[in-house]
Amino acid sequence: MSAARTTIVTGAGSGIGTAIAVELAKLGWPVALGGRRVERLEETATLVRDAGGTAFVHQLDVADAASAETFFSAVERELGPLDVLVNNAALATPGWVHTLPANELQQQVATNLTGPILMSRLAIASMRARDAAGDLVFITSDATRHPRPRLSTYCATKAGLETFADTLVLELEGTGIRASKIRVGPTLSEFGFGWPMDELEDLMTYWSRFGFGRHNHILEPVHVAQAAVTAVTAPPGVHLDTIEVQPHAPVGDSGPAQALERPSS
Repeated sequence: MSAARTTIVTGAGSGIGTAIAVELAKLGWPVALGGRRVERLEETATLVRDAGGTAFVHQLDVADAASAETFFSAVERELGPLDVLVNNAALATPGWVHTLPANELQQQVATNLTGPILMSRLAIASMRARDAAGDLVFITSDATRHPRPRLSTYCATKAGLETFADTLVLELEGTGIRASKIRVGPTLSEFGFGWPMDELEDLMTYWSRFGFGRHNHILEPVHVAQAAVTAVTAPPGVHLDTIEVQPHAPVGDSGPAQALERPSS
């Protein structure tokens, strides 16, 4: 078992965030759970403790600088200096960009791009002040390589996030701080569950024109979590820059997907 490392997971109240927190707990690592829905964070905390880890719950809105700073300070007071930051929180609102309210577009940018930048700023400052090694993990999407029409702002934020991570790799070279991207394909999570079903069905039909949904299989959040654990447990001197996780078609399934495919976070 690797030495315990203090970790923050944003968007830890469901799906991929919950799965990552639980997998890290299995290593015996203390995990700080951040998100807007404290009641959901408490549910994740129970799973973390059941897995043998230590959980600290604190409300967090990554898009708000003051909230991020309050959260970060509380984590280091409770669990000690940070070693690992997992930037997972994200949201998307489907629709043609010219029809969506400006505030919804701004919220996507604030949560998916500004938020991870603000959190990374705090994490890097803490690590550099201690001359400590560490890991920054960015949960991105295969939409950076295969854009989804009617999710243009979401796709842009994830592409921007990857560029931010790539630039940090250069800025942090020689410091012992790694920045890794986990690029996620279709995953069964709560992401997109708030979308109206008729709109979701129309969206999936529309996407099929572009070759999405070739088969029925989708990832479980734990598959993504295992990739994140692989990145942060790599030995010193090894940097897993990008891990893309995609569902593999079941044997014998070569036809188009019949079930709805929900995009990953």
